Amino acid sequence: MVVRGEPRQKCASPHDDSRPNPVTKAQHQVSTAERALLVGVGWKRAPRFPGMPAGEQGRESLTELMELARSAGAEIAGTVFQMRDAADAATLVGRGKLDEIRAEATAHKAPLIIFDSNLSPMQQRNIEEATERRVIDRTQLILDIFARHARSREGQLQVELAQLNYMLPRLTGKGTAMSRLGGKSGGGGAGGAGGGTGRIGVRGPGEKKLETDRRRIRDRVGKIQTSIDEIRKQRALRREARNAVPLGTIALVGYTNAGKSTLFNALSRAEVLVSSRMFATLDPTIRALRLPSNRRVLVSDTVGFIRDLPKGLLTAFRATLEEVQEAALVLHVSDVSNPHHHELDEEVDKILRELGVDGRPRLRVLNKMDRLTPEERKAITNGAERSAGAGGAPVLVSALTGEGVEELLRRMDAEMPTDPLVTLSIRLPLAEGRTLAMIHALGRVLHSEIDDSHMRLDAEVPASIAKRLRLKEYAVEETFPRSLS
Repeated sequence: MVVRGEPRQKCASPHDDSRPNPVTKAQHQVSTAERALLVGVGWKRAPRFPGMPAGEQGRESLTELMELARSAGAEIAGTVFQMRDAADAATLVGRGKLDEIRAEATAHKAPLIIFDSNLSPMQQRNIEEATERRVIDRTQLILDIFARHARSREGQLQVELAQLNYMLPRLTGKGTAMSRLGGKSGGGGAGGAGGGTGRIGVRGPGEKKLETDRRRIRDRVGKIQTSIDEIRKQRALRREARNAVPLGTIALVGYTNAGKSTLFNALSRAEVLVSSRMFATLDPTIRALRLPSNRRVLVSDTVGFIRDLPKGLLTAFRATLEEVQEAALVLHVSDVSNPHHHELDEEVDKILRELGVDGRPRLRVLNKMDRLTPEERKAITNGAERSAGAGGAPVLVSALTGEGVEELLRRMDAEMPTDPLVTLSIRLPLAEGRTLAMIHALGRVLHSEIDDSHMRLDAEVPASIAKRLRLKEYAVEETFPRSLS
């Protein structure tokens, strides 16, 4: 009997493999991310901020390592944290802890172990042998993130150079198995003088594969450094051409994920990539910006800083750091919603000192005010007002909502130390069209009128532009500032 409305099914033999099985399994999304176990170490005698318990700084660094691992595309399988008096020279954490780490990696099915500390080549080798897992440290993880985010030619070369310099001391050989030695070359055996057991063409002491790899890496490092020098010369030429029209540069710096790119977009209306992942911005981005006084400046978005960044990695984003070194004003952006933003600011200050730019004029910007509760906002605002008397009052902004951006532009205009504005009264021939256009483009015209075949202007112009255009020659008597005479 066939029930009307239901499809007729044909019975198949249990041994009939010619037709598909009518029962299908539910499809599950398979993750391609590599599972990783994170290991952090805290030091009992490490210097810390007042009121911070021992090990707290290490745990915060481990939390930061989780964000770094996610930025690299890893899936966090678990974490292990240890407090120690001092580092173990052979394994960093000690043999007993390595057994625990191996058990955790096996239980969580994690083929990768990431250490929050920087491992020596010997420590990395010993840990890999004890855990039978691939092991990388914090430096190698950051290099991997740089490699994912570098877009410009120079950025890619700098990352490759840093990776090769990191890899060179970590190359290991395995005795004769890594050697190109083909046979003995000693003489005195049967068969005549110089008789050896090796094949023709490969006799002699040979060259181990380890030595060959090191030689190839050194050759590649030399070629990369030559290419980087050529790119740096080209960038210097572009900077000289840019400086032909003198515009002050303002550089945004801050800890990674402080919201610099979002603030950069809010200021310049650019479309720079905004991402919560660390080191999303690696290559420099520069945009022109007009301040409230009509003065034009260049704003540069830079890579985010991070704690315990090895000096060798500073060259991996030299392009963005050069913009900081050339900046007339540095905007130090802080994520005020982070309860430990004062400690992160100290890390940024330390890197700026290493770059030799800690003496540059700096303006503090407290970002992400929209994430604070009313009580926290009141406390931050009161603190900013108290610091106003010392001349270092920070600017409170929310780059996401636009709160405080206009005040920030006004403060940037006031804090720019170079190229001050001067007010001029000039009488310029109408034939000087280029000069008139430059005054309108780079200054602010307060009043203008036609006087026969001349144009009389009252204008605010940057001092460098006034000198470059030789406006002193067209000044109305006793109105040109003495500072430019």
